[in-house]
Amino acid sequence: MFDSFTLISGPCVLEDDALNLAVGRALARLSSELHVPVVFKASFDKANRSRLDSPRGPGLDAGLGLLERVGDETGLPLLTDIHEPGQAAPAGRVVDVLQIPAFLCRQTDLLVAAGETGRVVNIKKGQWMAPEEMRAAVDKVRASGAAGVTVTERGTIHGYGDLVVDMRSFARIRAAAGTPVVFDGTHSVQRPGLAAGSSGGDPEHIPALVRAAVAAGCDGLFLETHPEPARAPSDGSNMLPLDRLSPLIAQVLAIRSALSGVEARS
Repeated sequence: MFDSFTLISGPCVLEDDALNLAVGRALARLSSELHVPVVFKASFDKANRSRLDSPRGPGLDAGLGLLERVGDETGLPLLTDIHEPGQAAPAGRVVDVLQIPAFLCRQTDLLVAAGETGRVVNIKKGQWMAPEEMRAAVDKVRASGAAGVTVTERGTIHGYGDLVVDMRSFARIRAAAGTPVVFDGTHSVQRPGLAAGSSGGDPEHIPALVRAAVAAGCDGLFLETHPEPARAPSDGSNMLPLDRLSPLIAQVLAIRSALSGVEARS
């Protein structure tokens, strides 16, 4: 997994079977039509919501059941977040990739527990961290027995309520940590705390940032998607509408093809 350019995509948080499967089937079609590996992602719990009354998801046991049904129906590999060491083993029995949220990327016990499952682990880079600092987190997971490790760049805090993406990060993380580096094009347009105490976002900038990141050499993309982002229970303000995902990935593949041609001639 992640041996070639890969798309991680799905809704922010698991909903009902109808929504989860509709998105999963659309992603399976995209994978088949555009010949790009796709990993279905969705969270069983959003433990880092801004407000106490924000929806969090179905929880560990119900969420893993929902994820398993998506995998059985679509054949796609699965990814979900974990927030506590005790969640690693049960999640690892169902999903192919365990994801460490950005806010938790330095938590040793969590990283070790994820690695000990023997699954692939995707670590989201903390919004406050330099690219080179991710090496320590990667080393913890790698030493614990993970089948593979990736790092996802999701922007860096710039002042209050905004994130910026340094396009040098992909090469710098790869050089420091020796891992594939994925670009999170949807969380990178978040505007934390600017929507009545919750995270807002500027999704109109997703395509430009994604195209730039691919041109800068990222090894994959992380794009949350939903048929109706405005009705999503989490992160609707920065998700990509499902019907816009396939055209964007087609552009991405064209950029990669063009760059490959330039490299072949140089």
